[in-house]
Amino acid sequence: MKKINLLLLLITFSATAQTNPEIAKSAIKIEMLFPEGKAKALILSYDDGAKQDRELVKLMNKYHLVGTFHLNSNLLGSNTYFDYLNKEEIKDLFNGHEVSVHTANHPALTALSKIDIIYEIVEDRRELERLMGYPVRGMAYPFGNTNDAVVDAITGIGIEYARTVGDSYNFEIPKDFLRWYPTMHQFAKAYSVPNQPENDEKELELFYQKIDDFLQTKELAVLDIWGHSWEMGTDKIKWYETEKFFKLLANNQAIYYAKQIDLVDYINAYRNLKFSVDKNSVTNTSAINVYIKINTKVFKVMAGTSMNLF
Repeated sequence: MKKINLLLLLITFSATAQTNPEIAKSAIKIEMLFPEGKAKALILSYDDGAKQDRELVKLMNKYHLVGTFHLNSNLLGSNTYFDYLNKEEIKDLFNGHEVSVHTANHPALTALSKIDIIYEIVEDRRELERLMGYPVRGMAYPFGNTNDAVVDAITGIGIEYARTVGDSYNFEIPKDFLRWYPTMHQFAKAYSVPNQPENDEKELELFYQKIDDFLQTKELAVLDIWGHSWEMGTDKIKWYETEKFFKLLANNQAIYYAKQIDLVDYINAYRNLKFSVDKNSVTNTSAINVYIKINTKVFKVMAGTSMNLF
């Protein structure tokens, strides 16, 4: 009986829509596209600020890729855990890339009081902004550790996204920017256990399969790969794999190569579009051009303008 009632409802709606086109318009699905009407976006996100970032940035620049680098400002210039970059070099080194918060000293935030959480983030922001000369608005949680108390503490202090290390293995648009789950770690979990070549082979196969899935999908997709340059160290095999997957993802006209904060700004601009009730028109109040798709037609909604869609 329920199936019959549902069928009757659909038939009634279809008939009503045919006689009343305004109802049909209001039911139209509007989809977000990335800049230039692209359906895929790539984020490359690396933590800590180890000296190997120098080699990593060279590779990114070689393949015209952009990265987001989450740095611990109090550890720069030291060899506390490994050799870190120097403060004096980061502005030039990360030119064209994004520098983001990773806390001043890299503590586990879930073990800190609220005031200490705020201190770690605000002090890191302050110093990175001094070094880079622009507002720093994102972060990655040290060790990926977060909970509701940490999210509550960082809300309202200028942090607009915060990445975890909880791999999702999907390409979904993040719903909560302060609980941002990336797609996967670089190389998946290969090399996580020493002297396990069979596991390394299996994880690398998974890693490249996910990249291929991303390249082949027809759906809106974000591939977010994260890691640390110190993991490669001086290992030629790992650097070979890094360059290999950079090559696979580079120079693809279907991909929007994004700093993480740029993707946040773009998604927010889309979410803040103002549509009329009948969906005949839209207003873009942001400073960013936004692309949308209605059925098979792509529209470019210019920043600060209104436009008719039908």
